[in-house]
Amino acid sequence: MTHPFSADADAILDRATRADAPVAGVVAMVTDRSETVYSGAAGARRLGGDQPMTPDTVFAMFSTTKAITATAALQLVEEGRLDLDAPARTHAPAIGELKVLDGFDDDGTPRLRDPRREVTTRMLLTHTGGFGYDFFNEHYNRLAQEQGQPSVITATKAALTTPLLFEPGERWEYGSNLDWVGQVVEGITGERLGEVFAERVFQPLGMTDTSFVLDDRLRSRLASMHARGADGSLTPMDFELPSPPEVDMGGHGLYGTVGDYLRFLRMWLNDGRGEHGVVLRPETVQMAVQNHLGDLKVTGLPGVIPSLSNDAEFFPGMPKSWSLPFMINDEQAPTGRPAGALSWAGLANLFYWVDRQNGVAGFWATQILPFGDATSFGSYLEFETACYTSLAGRDRQPEVAGAGQ
Repeated sequence: MTHPFSADADAILDRATRADAPVAGVVAMVTDRSETVYSGAAGARRLGGDQPMTPDTVFAMFSTTKAITATAALQLVEEGRLDLDAPARTHAPAIGELKVLDGFDDDGTPRLRDPRREVTTRMLLTHTGGFGYDFFNEHYNRLAQEQGQPSVITATKAALTTPLLFEPGERWEYGSNLDWVGQVVEGITGERLGEVFAERVFQPLGMTDTSFVLDDRLRSRLASMHARGADGSLTPMDFELPSPPEVDMGGHGLYGTVGDYLRFLRMWLNDGRGEHGVVLRPETVQMAVQNHLGDLKVTGLPGVIPSLSNDAEFFPGMPKSWSLPFMINDEQAPTGRPAGALSWAGLANLFYWVDRQNGVAGFWATQILPFGDATSFGSYLEFETACYTSLAGRDRQPEVAGAGQ
């Protein structure tokens, strides 16, 4: 059966590949609690190439990795092996050695001091641990430029050991916190994060196309990365993350398909149940999706490295909180997404949302840098809006006897 908004969605995908500043290709899908209700693909895997974008195309998933890392941590909380409010160094000792950056001396030397409180895993999950990214933070960018601090995309131990930007717990700043959660998970389990994911998350969800290792099977279906020029043009990039990486980076390292990620999102719609088993208990899911930021709020992301990110913010002017795995929009979004729904994104303009109230989730995937691409981001919001317009129309239909029983 064709979903009511399939024609509208197909048109949005098609327009995105033909816009004034088009995307090379896009895959987008929507799921309800039981199955994928829309699957669409348009354009090409590589601009100028001969491979069309298909639903089974493999993407560098970037920060959509984070919610999966959070899920693995929550499993350990359930098992009594992880206390979110204990020092994270209990399981990842190297985090206990990090200092707070208190500015730079006149000669450019970083001024470092000991933190006054411990970083906890809860702080890491909520992005209040003190970490940033060089493409969103001037101080980290300066450390990279002047002190040779390696980028997180090198997936090395050295890339993890950045100073803290502020006192742990003091404010929300988006950064490498979830890479450290991955280190906590590895410290507890004694396994690499990829092995933990495969056994404890991917297997019960039926996710067979997601991995930290880009093997030949996945590479044969890989979409190319593209760079957006100032004139709107796209240039294909020969970009790949290290494979296999030195460190399985809990913040960004996965490759996978949109269909696989929809299985993960569907689990959050179904109180922790997957196709082949339980990933999280219902009470854990209920706890995890609440606001864990307190009175702090999610802020916009300043594009410090223009080739990697524009200035970006979801729904400017609207208050946003953070659960343990996801951002929360505190008010109804302009797309129709209700207050309390969950969402996040990946650097190459991948976007998703999870609406537990209406039992719907969606994912939009492109491979374009910098983040906050006007065509991809704008088309995603159009796609989500079309989904909610369709839901509203469905809700106005006469009730069918027995429906919803």
